[in-house]
Amino acid sequence: MGYLTTWPALRRARGFTLLELLVVLVIVGITMGFIAFNALPDERQQLHNEAQRIALLMQLARDEAIVRNRPIAFESGGDGYRFLLREENKWLGLEGDELLHARSFKRPPVSLSIVPASVGESNPMRIVFGREPVDKPFVLTLASAQVSVSIRADGIGHFTVE
Repeated sequence: MGYLTTWPALRRARGFTLLELLVVLVIVGITMGFIAFNALPDERQQLHNEAQRIALLMQLARDEAIVRNRPIAFESGGDGYRFLLREENKWLGLEGDELLHARSFKRPPVSLSIVPASVGESNPMRIVFGREPVDKPFVLTLASAQVSVSIRADGIGHFTVE
């Protein structure tokens, strides 16, 4: 008799149907796709992040030039950029440096332009940070496809991304 009374209780405690599980999986899949799509930075955001990194590294290079009492240069091409140290009469790459080593752009090619042009008129573009704390102000513009971001240097060590 006890067996017959527990059987209806077990029938009522059934699990989810296949249709209910499929609906939940579709909703979770759409939500995950939406989150993944929004989590990926767009081209403008990636270029802005790259400009922020370059601005901080330029500030560090400027400070290092003053501390080392030797010029340090920022040099860039379309695929990447690097920092150089002036040793005697030649520029040497800072490959062993933990922060000022050569880097590639996340989404090459990136074109760079500078105003005034006299600051970085060599080819490849080179901006030299001297031993003096005051330098010429400039605006370095990074452009990729339809977006551009500028780094503004005020000449006394402040670099801002616009």
